[in-house]
Amino acid sequence: MIKSISFDFYNTLVQFWPPLDEIQQAACHELGLNVSKSNLEHGYSVADGYFNKENGRRSLSSRSAKERSEFFARYEQMILENAGLPVSLDLASQVWEMAMTIPKDFVPFDDTIPVLSALRGGGYRLGVLTNLRRDIGELCSRLGLAQYLDFCINAEEAGAEKPHSPMFLAALERVSVDADEALHVGDQFESDVLGARAVGMHGVLIDRGGWHDNVPDCPRIASLSELDTLLAGAPNSLMMNHHKA
Repeated sequence: MIKSISFDFYNTLVQFWPPLDEIQQAACHELGLNVSKSNLEHGYSVADGYFNKENGRRSLSSRSAKERSEFFARYEQMILENAGLPVSLDLASQVWEMAMTIPKDFVPFDDTIPVLSALRGGGYRLGVLTNLRRDIGELCSRLGLAQYLDFCINAEEAGAEKPHSPMFLAALERVSVDADEALHVGDQFESDVLGARAVGMHGVLIDRGGWHDNVPDCPRIASLSELDTLLAGAPNSLMMNHHKA
């Protein structure tokens, strides 16, 4: 029986506003480059996998300023390559720097607060696990999420980023549940699903953009509102991919 549910933060509970594809498109336009928002969405879906693998291999926070600059230039290059716009590493760096000057903030997805409220009302213990090194409790409070949450754990507090085990183990300790009684939901297969499974938790992939049709077999949802059906069929529903295109 599932008693606790943890969520990744960015791209699971919240998104940037303006959306990153719009920010990227504006930055490209300033530098004389044209690319569609839909192509940029696809570019992000590929590049974010690279981002999370690299961050799991060696956290960005532990890298020098020069190493981080080189990383984000390559990350930007990968976004644009997979959006159908191959550019040099130098030009990619310019696009990234331009994009970083555009103001943005986090906003919850439309389904986030209704689903958290319903789950909280159903007696589930809820929390956030994020690789961000920010005061996630304060951020969740400002966004109106904190009232539904029992815990918020960031990479700095856990001492390691997902997919490494400390953050998931800290979540289990916070709510005193066994691993097989806990479920984690996130948008990255390796960081979220495999990370959760490594400590014995259940993992669900949220695929809001529909970019992960080729993901290895795991439960996959397109919105948080689909969690209700998965939970009703647990534990069998958590063993395979039940998302229907």
